[in-house]
Amino acid sequence: MIVMKFGGTSVQDSAAIKQTVEIVAGKRDRSPVVVVSAMAGVTDALLEIARSARERRFDDAASIVDQLRERHLTTARELLGGADEHSFYHVAQTIQESLKELDGLARSVATLGELTPRTQDAIVSFGERLSSPLVAAALGARGVAAELVDSRDLIITDDRFTNAAPNFAESETRCRESLLPIINSGVVPVAQGFIGSTKDGITTTIGRGGSDYSASIIGAALGAEAIEIWTDVDGLMTADPRVVPNALRIRVISFAEASELSYFGAKVLHPSTVLPAVERGIQVHIYNTNNPACEGTLILATPRPSRNVIKSIAFKRSVTIAIVNSTRMLLAYGFLRTIFEVFERHQTSVDVVTTSEVSVSMTLDNADHLEAIKRDLGGIGDVSVERDKAIVCVVGDNLKFTPGVASRLFRAIESTNVNMISQGASEINLTFVIDESDAERVVRALHEEFFSEADSEIFA
Repeated sequence: MIVMKFGGTSVQDSAAIKQTVEIVAGKRDRSPVVVVSAMAGVTDALLEIARSARERRFDDAASIVDQLRERHLTTARELLGGADEHSFYHVAQTIQESLKELDGLARSVATLGELTPRTQDAIVSFGERLSSPLVAAALGARGVAAELVDSRDLIITDDRFTNAAPNFAESETRCRESLLPIINSGVVPVAQGFIGSTKDGITTTIGRGGSDYSASIIGAALGAEAIEIWTDVDGLMTADPRVVPNALRIRVISFAEASELSYFGAKVLHPSTVLPAVERGIQVHIYNTNNPACEGTLILATPRPSRNVIKSIAFKRSVTIAIVNSTRMLLAYGFLRTIFEVFERHQTSVDVVTTSEVSVSMTLDNADHLEAIKRDLGGIGDVSVERDKAIVCVVGDNLKFTPGVASRLFRAIESTNVNMISQGASEINLTFVIDESDAERVVRALHEEFFSEADSEIFA
């Protein structure tokens, strides 16, 4: 049994859904479970509905609802109209009922002028709730028996709305009870990514990109042979091909390396995706829906060592550095804890940290609460901020214990000013912070340095 997750571009219109259906049909002998994202762009549209309603611009919100109605009904008609009128009518009715519920939520928000995280989750959940009936019906029209299931009955979470944490034990029980009978009867379950619910049945979401995470949770719960992430690229790359045109596809990579890359900017995979799979030793494959013949990228617990010390180079733009200087740090215990309590209080995560005897530098890619953070940190020491930075992260197996890597790296970018360096916290990455304007040039220079010759068993 395998779990197949299809991203937004894989279900963005009728042509994409037909391609997705053909891929699933070709793997019927492996008892697939299908997990789908919202159509490309729909989650952003739903967030705009929520914002417009909060600002009491209900006409704007209603206009977007109408656009979503037209898009999904048109897709249903192209997939099912004529060939299967009964299925089309059923799917159209489901879409209309969902959008009526969405319209009602938007009206409530507009009336109150208030958008709670709970209501935002309810609104955003409609993306997957609209795309999944289309995929299930299209599979049926193709002759593949499929059954639509509601992930809110499968993925049970806490009530931290907009970024809920799954209850793995409860989710595993629900997944097994709900999905195994369907699978054992030879039917393909079609579930939604990204969404879940509390034990009380209140809709939650598990963060942007969470459809990958949903697939991994379901795969781990069912003891899947493999989890397949179907997207619009051929796999993980040695660098962003938009920045490095001759970037290579990575054939095989470790769970740890893939997780580091996804966190530091490689958008192919959600950072949390591999966690449930790691615990169960389940392989994760990344494939391209538009190029299904490509072998993609295989993610394993411990792949064979590569002759290239570095597997990939990732980077994050729009990074801010916060620096706290205080002579009170000197020989003081509990000082760092006090600083990080400020970030916890404002629900802001820190990526890179460097310290000296009297200062701490920290990077954050979410500066929404920066002014409040600065005020709170001001009670600890002098605070300064540097904006428009980028984090560059080079990832490779056993990087920490390979002599000469740092010297090669910094020699390749010797004309670049480096603000922060972090190595040692992880055995597999070396991270540094530079001006954002230098980022693309630096990534190209590093790629040329470390990938002029490539291990053909690891890279393609």
